[in-house]
Amino acid sequence: MKVVLENLEDFNESEDFATLLAESEKSYNSGVIKEGVIVSINSEYAMVDVGEKIEGRLSISEIKNAEDVLLFQAGDKIEVYVSRGRGERPSVSYKKAIHSKKIQEKIKELGEDYKDKVIEGKITKKNKGGYIVEADGIEYFMPKFNASLREDGKNIDKKIKACIINIRPEDSSIIISRKRFFELDDKNQSEGSKRLVESGQIHQGVIKNITTFGMFVEIQGVEGLVHYTEISHKGPINPSKYYKEGDQVHVKAIAYDEAKRRLSLSIKAIGEDPWKEIQKELKTGYAIKVTVSNIEPYGVFVDIGNDIEGFLHISEISWDKDIKHPQDYLSIGQEIDVEVIEIDSQNRRLRVSLKKLLDKPFNEFAKNHKAGEIIKGKVATLTDFGAFINFGGVDGLLHNEDAFWDKNKKCKDLLKVGDSIEVKIIKIDKENERISLSIKDFSPSPAEEFAQQYNIDDIVKGNVIDIKDFGVFIKVGNMDALIKTEDLPPIKKEELQIGDEIQGVVASIDKLNNKVRVSIKRLERQKEKEDLKAFNSDNDKMTLGDLIKDRI
Repeated sequence: MKVVLENLEDFNESEDFATLLAESEKSYNSGVIKEGVIVSINSEYAMVDVGEKIEGRLSISEIKNAEDVLLFQAGDKIEVYVSRGRGERPSVSYKKAIHSKKIQEKIKELGEDYKDKVIEGKITKKNKGGYIVEADGIEYFMPKFNASLREDGKNIDKKIKACIINIRPEDSSIIISRKRFFELDDKNQSEGSKRLVESGQIHQGVIKNITTFGMFVEIQGVEGLVHYTEISHKGPINPSKYYKEGDQVHVKAIAYDEAKRRLSLSIKAIGEDPWKEIQKELKTGYAIKVTVSNIEPYGVFVDIGNDIEGFLHISEISWDKDIKHPQDYLSIGQEIDVEVIEIDSQNRRLRVSLKKLLDKPFNEFAKNHKAGEIIKGKVATLTDFGAFINFGGVDGLLHNEDAFWDKNKKCKDLLKVGDSIEVKIIKIDKENERISLSIKDFSPSPAEEFAQQYNIDDIVKGNVIDIKDFGVFIKVGNMDALIKTEDLPPIKKEELQIGDEIQGVVASIDKLNNKVRVSIKRLERQKEKEDLKAFNSDNDKMTLGDLIKDRI
C-alpha cells in the first residue's frame, strides 16, 4: 500500500494512521526530486522530460511569479518532484520540489535529536488525515488524532504550538503533535512556574498575546498572565495602548495557582511601591505640579511622577459649572498646579482639584455687587423650589416665593434653562456663600394694588377660599385677605363653608409682605358707633315738650 503524506485527503477516516504509516514503510519511494527539461509550454501546461517513457505534465501556474510572468522557457532545465501518476504519465510538481527540499534541509538540521522539539506555526490547510501547519516557511503534518482541536471549521489560520514526533525523509514529511505538546507543557508549566515564583528574580519575556484584561508573556518556555492591574502603579490600564505582540518586557512572577495552572506575572512589582512615598511626602491641601496624561469626558488623569496618576474630576476643573468637556480647558502634556484633596492609599486613589487654587467667583461677586442691585444672569438649573441663576462662575437662588406674588406659580413652569433674566439681589450671605434673588419686586404687589382701591376701615365683601385653625381666607378682587379667628364674631367659624360670602372692614394693609387683614368684629363695632351717633343726633332735635308730653 502506497502512502503519500501530501495527499492525505485520500485516506479513509476510519483507517488507523499508525497502520498507514507502517504500510508506507513497506512501499517503494512515493516520489523523488529529479532534474528535467521543459520540452514545450502552452497556455495551461508545461511538458517536462524526466527520463520516463512519457513526459510529465506541469501546471503552468507553478512556474509563474506573483506578476504572472513565466520563470522558465522551453529548453530550460528544472528540478521537479516526480511521483507515479494515475496512468502511465508521471506526476511532476515544481512547488513540491521546493517544498521537499526545504523539508529535507530541516530534517538534516534536526538530526537524530528531533523528538519533542517544539515548533510554533499556523494551520494553513485541512485534509481527511489531519492538518498542515506552516512554521518559518516549512510545512508540517499534524494527524487529526494528535491535533486536540474542535472540528468546528474555525481552525484555519489558528496559531498553535506542537512537538515533533516523527520525521520521514523518504516522504519529505515531518509529523507533529499538539497533544504531545500539551502533555509536556503541563509538566513544564507547573515546574517552570514554581521555579520562577521561588526565584523572586526579574525575568525578560516576550509578549505572545494581548487581551482586554491583560497580556500573556512567555519566559523560558513558560507562559504567564500580566493582568492589566499589574502593569502600572497608576492603576488599571489598557495594555494595547502601551505594548504590542512580540515586544520584550521585564516581569516578575508573583504567584502560581496549581489548581488552575495559572502563573501570575507583574511589571509594576519590579520597582518599589511609589504609594509608600506618597504617604510620606503628600498630605491633603498640598499644592503640587502635575502633567495632564489623559482626558476623558468625565475628568482628567494627571501624572504626578514616579508612576502615580491622580484624578481631576470635571467638577474640580473650574468654578464655572457649565463645563461641557475637560478638553475645552486642558490639553495632554500641559503642566498645571493642583491641590491634593484626597489620598486613599488602600484603594490607590489620589484626587486633585484645580479650581481650589483659583479665586472663588463668590468672593469676586461679593466684592463687586451689593443687595438691592439689579443684574442680568442666565437660568442654570430649575428645581421644585425655584431657579438657580448663573452669573459666570457663581449661582444665585431665585426662590419661587421671591419670583412671583402668586403662591401657586413656580419658576420651572415659566422659565427655561438658558433664559437670560434680569433679577434683583436681595441678600448676599458671605458666611454661607449664598446669593438670594428676586424678580417679584419689579411689579407691584397685589397688596399695593388693593391699597389703591381700599383704605383702612373700608367695608369689603369676599368669598371664603380657605379655612384654617387661625382664621379664614376670603378672595377680595385679586387679593387673598385673612380674617383671624378672633375677628370673626359674631360669625362662627364652624358654620362657614368654602364659597360663603362674608362682609367685613379692612383692618390692615402690609404692602411689603403682601398681606391684607379683614375684620368682621371691627365692622360690628363700627355699626354700633354709627347707630349711637345717629341716636344722639336725633336726641338733639327733641323739645322740652317732646320729652314731658308722655308724663302729662
